[in-house]
Amino acid sequence: MSDTSLSPSTSPATITSTLPSSVPSPELKDLTLEPAEVSEEDKVEALRLKGEANKAFTSHDFPTAARLYTESIEKNPNEPTVWCNRAYARMKLEEYGYALSDAAQAIQIDPRYAKAYYRRATCYMQILKPQSAVLDFKKILALEPKNETVRAQLVSTQKLIRKIEFEKAIEVEGEKSPVDRCYEIIAEGGCDLEKNYAGPKLTLEDGKYRITHEFIKAMIEWFKDGKMLPKRYVWEIVLGAHEQFSKTDSLINVDLEEGVTCDVIGDVHGQFYDMLHLFSLTGEPNQEHYLLMNGDLVDRGSWSIEVILTAFAYKWLYPNYMFINRGNHETKDMNRTYGFEGEAKHKHGEQSYKVSIIHSTHFRLLNRLKLFAHVFTTLPLATLVSATKTPAIKGKPHPILSPQGFKRYFVVHGGLFSKDEVTLEDIRKIDRIGRQPGQEGLMCELLWTDPQDEPGRGPSKRGVGIAFGPDVTKRWCTLNSVSGIIRSHEVRQDGYQVEHDGLCTTVFSAPNYVDQAGNKGAFIRIDSAGTQQYFQFEAKPHPPLKPMAYVQGGLGSMLM
Repeated sequence: MSDTSLSPSTSPATITSTLPSSVPSPELKDLTLEPAEVSEEDKVEALRLKGEANKAFTSHDFPTAARLYTESIEKNPNEPTVWCNRAYARMKLEEYGYALSDAAQAIQIDPRYAKAYYRRATCYMQILKPQSAVLDFKKILALEPKNETVRAQLVSTQKLIRKIEFEKAIEVEGEKSPVDRCYEIIAEGGCDLEKNYAGPKLTLEDGKYRITHEFIKAMIEWFKDGKMLPKRYVWEIVLGAHEQFSKTDSLINVDLEEGVTCDVIGDVHGQFYDMLHLFSLTGEPNQEHYLLMNGDLVDRGSWSIEVILTAFAYKWLYPNYMFINRGNHETKDMNRTYGFEGEAKHKHGEQSYKVSIIHSTHFRLLNRLKLFAHVFTTLPLATLVSATKTPAIKGKPHPILSPQGFKRYFVVHGGLFSKDEVTLEDIRKIDRIGRQPGQEGLMCELLWTDPQDEPGRGPSKRGVGIAFGPDVTKRWCTLNSVSGIIRSHEVRQDGYQVEHDGLCTTVFSAPNYVDQAGNKGAFIRIDSAGTQQYFQFEAKPHPPLKPMAYVQGGLGSMLM
């Protein structure tokens, strides 16, 4: 399948990407057990629409399926299977907040509908509320005592909850950072390079490892052969990238001088072979061509280690040309749930994700320090990409320009805020290192929010963060003299979508997401005049390993 380049003059009006979300479900407080009166004619039409929706779902056209289930519900809101089916379609769109409401409505209509409890439990797992999922699993088993699949998922979820509680209990206030402890272990000889290692070699100079372009190319080929780096090299790459990230503010500036371009890359989610194809299209980072990866490099795809080590290796080698923003999946809770933690342990042992310190005499666990999890907290939260040439302005409306009269773009994984007055300086000063985004506040909103078509702000379709409308985007861009927002975080069937009157663009770079979405990938190229050009690409084959292969406790199929 060929790759497609779209002209920078492409009008937003001609773009046919899928709408970002389906219509919200009613709030639970508005639901009623009283059935609506429905004519026989409407029942027949509702059944026909349900059949069409089922066909769209089977074809992986989840946005169309959600729309058709909605039309069926409008004809006959008394049929619980349609609510449950729409919940499933919305789950495929990662609209877990909306899906949870749909499943709850199906349960209200039919309190013995086991599948609806299962859909709701899945949504609770997706939004990191396993305790609520346990209650629904138990309800299913009360209805279906012989359902061993659900029983196994209940046990796995209960184990996950105990693990989370244990990790919270052993966290020590004021402990050394994982990075400092790794350096100590290296100095003590606790992570020496295995003598029988025969793969690509880092350069050793004056007792310190250095990275080269030749090493990265050889490492990529090593990965393509299904081989792993030794733990010492994993640590060196992660620590080398950390040295660069830890120097920066939470908002960094990237200026595009004459002749320089920057490619903005959306979510890649552990799809290593698609990322390699993407890099063949963008080219490697260099002094005239920067790369900016806009978060969610890991989780879901089953080559997240290969993805993050490749990206971090480029950051170590080319700190001024390779940039990486944090996404909502570069976080501890998401890594625990969606596979990266399990993958890191499987491929490189406990020490690659958690550095366990064992007392030599009593063999007791004194501390558990998380290397990847900590380094993820040092990733910048956003990047301001600024042109340095005066733009050629044609027609109206005129773009919003920087105080110097240039275009500049705010690149962030999620989006905007629950209040209007947030400034670039507020973002720059966020204390991010060592911190997780939580469920509210500026860091959470930067990583989790989504655009909506309606003006104002609305509830999150995901169950975390908010949704922001075109008026919110315009006010924020005007306040901060920003020409537009570039964000990721959501699948787009065409790989990208221009929204909010051209002020908000979503780019997603994981084609055929989790091997089932059927979407294209895309990236955006920005030049020194601030002109944007869009490139699309198709998925590439990969070895026979399914997404979510390393999710712990057998919950992978549930989270697909």
